[in-house]
Amino acid sequence: MNSDTHDKIIATELGISPQQVSTTVELLDDGATVPFLARYRKEKTGGIDEVVITSIRDRVAQLRELDKRRTAIVSSLEEQGKLTDDLQAQIQGAATMTELEDLYLPYRPKRRTRAMIAKEKGLEPLAQSLWAQDAHMNVPEEAAKYINPDKGVESEEEALAGARDIMAEWVNEDQQARASMRALYMEQGLFKTTGMRGKDLQASKYRDYAEWEEPVSTAPSHRILAMRRGEQEEFLSLRILVPEQTALSVLQRLFLKGNGLASDQVTLAIQDCFTRLLSLSMETETRVVTKSQADHTAIDVFAQNVQQLLMASPLGQKTILAIDPGFRTGCKVVCLDRQGKFLHTDTIYPHQGAGSAMKAGETIIALCKKFQIEAIAIGNGTAGRETETFLRTLSLPTQVPLVMVNESGASVYSASAVAREEFPDQDVTVRGAVSIGRRLMDPLAELVKIDPKAIGVGQYQHDVDQAILKQRLQDVVINCVNRVGVDVNMASPQLLTAVSGVGPQLATNIVEYRQEHGPFSSRTALKKVPRLGAKAFEQAAGFLRIPESEHPLDASAVHPERYPVVTAMAKDLGCTVKELMKDSDRQSSIDLNRYITEEVGKPTLTDILTELTKPGRDPREQFEAVHFDEGVQSIEQVEAGMVLTGVVTNVTAFGAFVDIGVHQDGLIHISQLANRYISDPNTVVQVNQQVKVSVLEVDIPRKRISLSMKAVPTEKT
Repeated sequence: MNSDTHDKIIATELGISPQQVSTTVELLDDGATVPFLARYRKEKTGGIDEVVITSIRDRVAQLRELDKRRTAIVSSLEEQGKLTDDLQAQIQGAATMTELEDLYLPYRPKRRTRAMIAKEKGLEPLAQSLWAQDAHMNVPEEAAKYINPDKGVESEEEALAGARDIMAEWVNEDQQARASMRALYMEQGLFKTTGMRGKDLQASKYRDYAEWEEPVSTAPSHRILAMRRGEQEEFLSLRILVPEQTALSVLQRLFLKGNGLASDQVTLAIQDCFTRLLSLSMETETRVVTKSQADHTAIDVFAQNVQQLLMASPLGQKTILAIDPGFRTGCKVVCLDRQGKFLHTDTIYPHQGAGSAMKAGETIIALCKKFQIEAIAIGNGTAGRETETFLRTLSLPTQVPLVMVNESGASVYSASAVAREEFPDQDVTVRGAVSIGRRLMDPLAELVKIDPKAIGVGQYQHDVDQAILKQRLQDVVINCVNRVGVDVNMASPQLLTAVSGVGPQLATNIVEYRQEHGPFSSRTALKKVPRLGAKAFEQAAGFLRIPESEHPLDASAVHPERYPVVTAMAKDLGCTVKELMKDSDRQSSIDLNRYITEEVGKPTLTDILTELTKPGRDPREQFEAVHFDEGVQSIEQVEAGMVLTGVVTNVTAFGAFVDIGVHQDGLIHISQLANRYISDPNTVVQVNQQVKVSVLEVDIPRKRISLSMKAVPTEKT
């Protein structure tokens, strides 16, 4: 297919024009990033957003891969001398990889099959005669003609068996037959699981699947992945089955032409084909298709959760005292300045008797005074609630909030190469405490240092296609970082890496240049960074902010290439750019139509005006701390009927997990999220959302808490 055909296919699928597709693909091929196109090239793309641009990027890659395979198949058929005009037309018209592979199947080099052996015995003409299904054909007499002991055909029955093998392969390789079977497996197929011998399923997490069956067409993604994991761990046997008689009827309608002995042989060939060939290949295909669908659903859920976590409300630049709690080993304490710089560390033992608690309290009060602490961050892991309770007994300044921070993934960071590079002289506990404190200040800036898979908000993330998962999560991180923007004089290499057009090497170069020459004084100064050329500057500049710059627009999302437009607006109003940015009356008097050119249209001008009203505005919500219920710190203290405050930690296809401050998340099943039918939990709750929940059931031995939000008022933050 040529690029015009690709453009039309994608345009039809996405409901946009072929011109939008072709322009977007051209810009992407030229090195433009998704965030840059979505933000700064609206006139060229027709204003499509990141989601559509990403879909175009992924779909064109898929179609190009299809074309590569198409070319390889045509080349193979030419080498075999099997390429006809009709076959080439079918190959060129194939719209999917499945369709393409079905066309190639009869010609694909394969291991020696029963049909091949039968053909070597000279039985193909007999198969062709039977396939014609002449009702008057004397089958035994015809078969007798092919008895040849030299070729291994000793009897009429052996001749017929070989002919049936050939016909079975014809049925198996028939495009329409495969398409019909494929549809049957997807529409009427059943997942069936049984427990493996010698495995105690009742004591495992797979006990619900000991004897389980479920329609392929309606099985949810999390159960498909659970069944497959149970099979992989050898607790379950998993099959996908269809009613055999229904399948045979479908095939017979395609290939049987009447009655008679020849048709009886075709019927036997069809039965053999389904049992020995088609059922196995269709089961395999259905497993692949349903796995792919389940993967995409799980990845969608994971990506949504990661995005919500990355876009969590930042406390902002405050002096922080951060605590990584512990019982036996004590609580690691660190103090950070407003830029997140590590200042001091200590260890306190508030949970080892009254004397230790008193000393710990004195240490905390002294540190708060010495470093003028403005907020205290407490990790929500082991001893988190107990440490929070201890801190509330101290005479701390009332304006200093105590905030529980989700520390999921902090241990991964603390043992990482990034953490060792940042704090080579500190142990993992200090690094973990620093990460907790910085997460409170700016979750996005800190979480980009961790592999998103380690953040702990996924659903079967280790079971899904890892390449697709990696790309999707990378897209999420890049999208979030560029939506928020990055202070180039504060950002870590990991944060800069996610900026449009930057990447790992340029991020390192930027940081090294900053360390050697001091903070960047302007966006223009970025051009002095080694290897940061015109293309990289074009892609990155609008997302890199310099709040201290003399040029007021350097702290905004206005791209440097559009500074002249703003300068013209200010000049026309008889003021400076800085004055214009502070004067809402002047801003409201601007007639955007006066500034429209071939390059700059209404969408860009509207964005510029919005940015002038709130330059560099952080799109994240305002921070609000979660306050768990006092007196409920362990699962043993949770009782059915309680109404508790919680925060959503993970959203899955089957519900949401909520931290209620007892070191064990409770589950709100999808049926308990609202007083109405819910198909997608994300329409009701999001990661980091504060909620009120009622306790339905507590299972202490299995550490399970069942929660409900029905008739409980929600608080969205």
